[in-house]
Amino acid sequence: MSALDIHAGGKETPVPDDFRWPGDKRIAVFFRVSFEWWSDGKWPGIGPMGNPLRAGVPDLNAVGWAEYGHRRGIHRILDVLARQDVKATINVSGIMAERYPETVRKIADAGHEIVAHSYTMDMIPCYLTEEEERANIVHTTGLIERATGIRPKGWISPRSTPSLRSPRLLAEAGFEWHGDTLNDDLPYQVDFGDRSIIAFPNNTEVNDLPLYMRYGNAPQVMFDIFEHWLDCARHREAGPVRMDPAIHTHVFGRSPGLFVYEDIIKAAKAASDVWIGTRSEAVAHLKRTLGW
Repeated sequence: MSALDIHAGGKETPVPDDFRWPGDKRIAVFFRVSFEWWSDGKWPGIGPMGNPLRAGVPDLNAVGWAEYGHRRGIHRILDVLARQDVKATINVSGIMAERYPETVRKIADAGHEIVAHSYTMDMIPCYLTEEEERANIVHTTGLIERATGIRPKGWISPRSTPSLRSPRLLAEAGFEWHGDTLNDDLPYQVDFGDRSIIAFPNNTEVNDLPLYMRYGNAPQVMFDIFEHWLDCARHREAGPVRMDPAIHTHVFGRSPGLFVYEDIIKAAKAASDVWIGTRSEAVAHLKRTLGW
């Protein structure tokens, strides 16, 4: 165990090899979407231009690029999800629930799961004191609950980057799961005394930000990777498999990226051996079947 293990002090319980997703399916696909924003005077660190401006100069190109997410992207994505009759797991920054509560309510009313995603993208837990982190959890949770009438069950930090204390604080705050790790293929439970939380690892294999923005691949590459991964899951793996294709409203909320994402959804729906659900639905299944 690493000295930097974020679950230090917690007891881990893994998913057994014979575990199956709902419907006795071995393969699960979770469609994830990120609906994000930054603090005033901040903007995305990754943008379409690549060459950063001088320090202290507002990058209105990056700001405008990010604004697409709440002006157009989220609505186009919701249309696609409705057309395909699929429920997604959607990360929502607290500031979006504060400034665009009608849009966040629209997400919840459509039956999608809303995941708390910090107040803003620059409020990353590892930068915060324990007091600040607790306050950020309370503030973000309250804003989402006020906008939707539903308290979020899951939390994913910006960059999926927690502090060393984040899992414990989230467990204490009543969260059922977090996605702040890349250290496994499958969920596992972590007990902190009388509190527990399920670590539900993210992955970046089928994600628009690294594939398209950082490495410059064509959107179609995302579909090709998903299709190959699904084939390998069927023929080269024996245990349970989790796949979570992920997009951001300001990146693949645009065409042609969104059309590629819809093709991925269609491919998953056409697969009789795949269960499609939200992360909290999966967590509920884990608790029922494994007694977590």
